Amino acid sequence: MDELKEKLTNWAKRYNNKDFIGNDPIQIPHKHLDDSKQDIEISAFVTAYLSFGNRTQIIKAANKVNDLMGHSPHKYVVGKQWETDFDCSNTSSFYRMVSYAKMNEIFSKLHYIYTTYPSMEHCLQQHSGTLFQRICKVFEISSKSPQKKINMFLRWMVRNDGVVDFGLWKTFSPQELIIPLDTHVTQMAYKLGITNSKTYSLKNAITITNKLSEIFPNDPCLGDFALFGYGVENN
Repeated sequence: MDELKEKLTNWAKRYNNKDFIGNDPIQIPHKHLDDSKQDIEISAFVTAYLSFGNRTQIIKAANKVNDLMGHSPHKYVVGKQWETDFDCSNTSSFYRMVSYAKMNEIFSKLHYIYTTYPSMEHCLQQHSGTLFQRICKVFEISSKSPQKKINMFLRWMVRNDGVVDFGLWKTFSPQELIIPLDTHVTQMAYKLGITNSKTYSLKNAITITNKLSEIFPNDPCLGDFALFGYGVENN
């Protein structure tokens, strides 16, 4: 355990730094760092939603949406410009298997949130369950699967060490987070004996998170930087 703790602590320090931002999709919402909380939430959620596949292509697609939203994603959502940019009847691909119609659906949910509540954080406060269960309810997605993109977005919003993640949401704790489970995290966790399973499941994500909480008691998803960063660099 001491050897594992030393490895993960060193890797976390190596990858949880400002240089990480330039190669990661989180660079997109970081463009709104001086804008409103709502602007960052929206840019971050849309970017996270598109975060699957090659990181270069993810960033390209997320930048395309960010350019459409302009300096204020919040005004873009509330003003319903997305109805023109993402036709609900257009089933052709916007990014990989995400169609223009699907993007319309996502923006429709965001429109409901921001015309009903002052922020997404406030919206989630009005629901019951764990943080993960609350956001799954709001976006009507399964809380039985690992939902890597959702958990990555939550990490961005809640982790508050002021390095890479935003820490915008003060009413939720980093201890509530579940690690965003992807190939690199799963493989590294299995290789290190953190989990005995290679399955892409919520159960495995929770198993890995619980083990990381023994090493990073107040901030288990700090271990995400260690597992993901080292996994990518040594793939």
